[in-house]
Amino acid sequence: MTYGALNVLSPASLISTFGVVGVYVIIFVELAVIVGFFLPGDSLLFIAGVAASGAANTLVGTHLNFAALLIGTPIVAVVGSQVGHFTGAKLGRRLFDKPDSRFFKRKYSVRAEFYFNKYGGAKAVVVSRFIVGVRTFVNPLAGMLEMSARTFFFWSAIGNIFWVELMLVLGYELGDKVKGNIDNVILPIALVVAVITLIPLALEMLKERRAAKRGEETELQIFEREQELQYQQRVGGVVEDALPAGVSPAGARHRK
Repeated sequence: MTYGALNVLSPASLISTFGVVGVYVIIFVELAVIVGFFLPGDSLLFIAGVAASGAANTLVGTHLNFAALLIGTPIVAVVGSQVGHFTGAKLGRRLFDKPDSRFFKRKYSVRAEFYFNKYGGAKAVVVSRFIVGVRTFVNPLAGMLEMSARTFFFWSAIGNIFWVELMLVLGYELGDKVKGNIDNVILPIALVVAVITLIPLALEMLKERRAAKRGEETELQIFEREQELQYQQRVGGVVEDALPAGVSPAGARHRK
């Protein structure tokens, strides 16, 4: 399959153009840099698995080494996550105190902090691997909230290995069982995989709708409102040093 121009949001295009190295780079950037939240990590891993299967040339137009994917991609994911954690530990809250732009959305950082506070650091780091957008922000957030690098590494490794290997194996197994082309078979399946990762956010939206009918706010809505107020106070200079450096009231209990 030949592409006239590279589309960084198209997993098939990325894989056809850059192969295994492209998979490594995209996964690293998505987990290491907060502007990587929009990259197609889930579908990329799935399509990479397909590209390593026996139907690779027919369905994707290129063939990838499955062993290189299974061994190298989890390592890259763990390293990228550690870079994100280190960045958050060094830059603190100011890393997230910036206005929305094409490459930065504060809502994802707020939601990441909400899940971190609600479920605890360990569970949030693992579960976030399967929540699109949120997984990018959890890494620096864990550093900002002073979760130790060693503890973060342990739980990040578990989450990343499970996430990466699951997506790759799903793509590999399905690649050998389906026939057709990338447009009418694999992309719809990859879309389903991506939708699955949106389930946690969909559940929160359902809670919001039910709460709205009762004239109430959900935990997430209350947290978002509080965080927005604190953000406006910080950037507007209304309140200075209201919180310990880089720590929110809810997040302080999850430093370890």
